[in-house]
Amino acid sequence: MTSKGLFRMRMRGFIRKEIFQIQRDPSSILLALVMPVMLLFLFGYGVSLNPTQIPVALVVADQTPMTRDLAARFELSPYFKTVYVRSPQEAETLMQEGEVAGFVNLQNNLSASLYHGNDSSVQMIVNGIDANHAQLIQGYVAGALQRWSAIRQARGEQGTTSGAVVRSQLRFNEAGESRNYIVPGLIAVIMTLIGTLLTALVIAREWERGTMEAILVTPLRVGELLLGKILPYFGLGMLGMLLSVVGGVWIFNVPFRGSLFLLVLLSAIFLFASMGFGLAISAAVRVQFVAAQIAVIAGFLPAFFLSGLLFDLDSTPAFIQLISHAVAARYFVEISHTLFLAGNIGSVLWPAGLALTLMAILFLGVARRKLSKRLE
Repeated sequence: MTSKGLFRMRMRGFIRKEIFQIQRDPSSILLALVMPVMLLFLFGYGVSLNPTQIPVALVVADQTPMTRDLAARFELSPYFKTVYVRSPQEAETLMQEGEVAGFVNLQNNLSASLYHGNDSSVQMIVNGIDANHAQLIQGYVAGALQRWSAIRQARGEQGTTSGAVVRSQLRFNEAGESRNYIVPGLIAVIMTLIGTLLTALVIAREWERGTMEAILVTPLRVGELLLGKILPYFGLGMLGMLLSVVGGVWIFNVPFRGSLFLLVLLSAIFLFASMGFGLAISAAVRVQFVAAQIAVIAGFLPAFFLSGLLFDLDSTPAFIQLISHAVAARYFVEISHTLFLAGNIGSVLWPAGLALTLMAILFLGVARRKLSKRLE
């Protein structure tokens, strides 16, 4: 039998052994197939960067048609859940007790000032404990006031002294839905979890169970051992990725404007990089618990916090941005956002794909070197 035939025979037998081991270990299947669906639903429905139904108190001291019209803008807005109070002091008490996130005070001279074309301000007090949430509320209130002024201008009524109206457009995410941003980026976290955590256990499990000695007496070479460990979990990882894409597009209606072929290709490269990192951990550590802890701390958490999924990396200190370039998920989040929301933008996709390719080669090389030293 030729060397190629022997190679195929060895790989076929070893991969069958790995598949049987996966079947006997339901946690691998749960992590690869059930966890992506759970995370999609959790983040798709439970996490939103566009809060709605924000409790806000309205103090309408000047009961005129103009102020009632303005108050109606808040009542009709999906972003606010309005509560009418009699005085600013009562609104302040509600805010201190956590009943409302802030209050808008339509002061006594509002109608008269606007009627005579004078400048007039609407007082807005916001609970600033959560600074980002407070800024969103301020933006929502300012938007409601601008829309009200624009409507009154269109009717030819007094409502603003400004002659300019800002007309803004959103590109790539026209609906302004944070879900369209979170779900594509979440695919990178899911694939990191599958690729790094599962493969971080595969070799450590063999050492811990005492089956590595049985593998060592077989004709398998180091490269064949790594390949046999990678391929079954690679299939699970790609299946988890496809489930995530189908769920994002069909359940959450996230637009997909790029090439499916490019998504599969770049996802495969990213998965190889994640699996190479996990295998390097597994080859260096013989205890599953320790390997899992290292995979979570060095793999999953950086992918979650330093990938740009939830936080704008450009707003972080320079040294944090520098560290983030060593996180493979950062590049795949950029790829996923681009393919889903913008399309096939080569100037974004190819540099990120090249970085992932280099990381995959580096991590797989380190894993092979570590395993070779352990086997000697």
